[in-house]
Amino acid sequence: MPHIADVTPHNPMPRTVDPPPTRTAEIASLSADADARPVTVISPPSFSVAALWQAAVRLTQYRDLLYTLSAHRLQVRYKQSVLGPLWAILQPLSLMLIYTIIFWRLAGVESEGIPYTLFAFAALLPWTCFSTAVSSAINSLVSHFNLVTKVYFPREILPLTYVIAALVDLAAGGVVLAALIAYHQIPLTLQALWVIPVVGVMFILALAVSLVLSAVQVRFRDIGMGMPLLMQVWMFATPVVYPLSAVPNKWRTLYMLNPMVGVIENFRRVLLHGTPPDLESLAVGAAISMALLLVAFMYFKHVESTVADVL
Repeated sequence: MPHIADVTPHNPMPRTVDPPPTRTAEIASLSADADARPVTVISPPSFSVAALWQAAVRLTQYRDLLYTLSAHRLQVRYKQSVLGPLWAILQPLSLMLIYTIIFWRLAGVESEGIPYTLFAFAALLPWTCFSTAVSSAINSLVSHFNLVTKVYFPREILPLTYVIAALVDLAAGGVVLAALIAYHQIPLTLQALWVIPVVGVMFILALAVSLVLSAVQVRFRDIGMGMPLLMQVWMFATPVVYPLSAVPNKWRTLYMLNPMVGVIENFRRVLLHGTPPDLESLAVGAAISMALLLVAFMYFKHVESTVADVL
């Protein structure tokens, strides 16, 4: 008989199979990864000089974002516009023509020996810059709610970009003002360099007002609705269409508490009259503007931590 080999089944060694991770293990793993990520907690800063200074210095770390958003602001403003940046010039020019007819031709308002068209335009230019900056900046947080609620950055950058964009429009309008000054043969003196600190005071005031109103606008949208009326009243409480000398002396002290009085009056003095600025009115405006900026920055940083929740 043939030999038949004894074949026995091969029993491999049993393999140890790791059990699938439980839900608890997955949660623990995710928690460990989350703990390893940096977390930024936004909380109101203490009202101390050191804390506020650190918050201001932090802005320098986001200077690239500030530049990018400011450039984007100008591009969006004139996107798909036929006239483009010319709108920054047409607005004060149109108001100049209207006010010349109403206040010079009809009302006979004096212009201190300066042609009224130039007198009005020299005041409307910085006023339009201030008004545009504030009116646009109050909606900066509301209109960027997608950015505010998803990415951390110092929120004050948003209203600041609108103020910077308004300064660019002011520079464009300054070319037209220089042409009008040359046309009327008014010589420029070294006193015109005082325009830099005068515009600086206006910038500080515009930023202070923008910080406060943009933060309040998040909670009370009535601010945006009432802004045109506020700007109209504020303009007529400022020597834009009339000279400062038209204000009675008994009201002059109270009237000078408006920081824009020193800005508008000295802007005209150093450019059109070639005389030194009224340092008293400029100093009062600068002091009030700096105080307002400090209070505005403190308030803005205090409510910054809850802005994303309210939006």
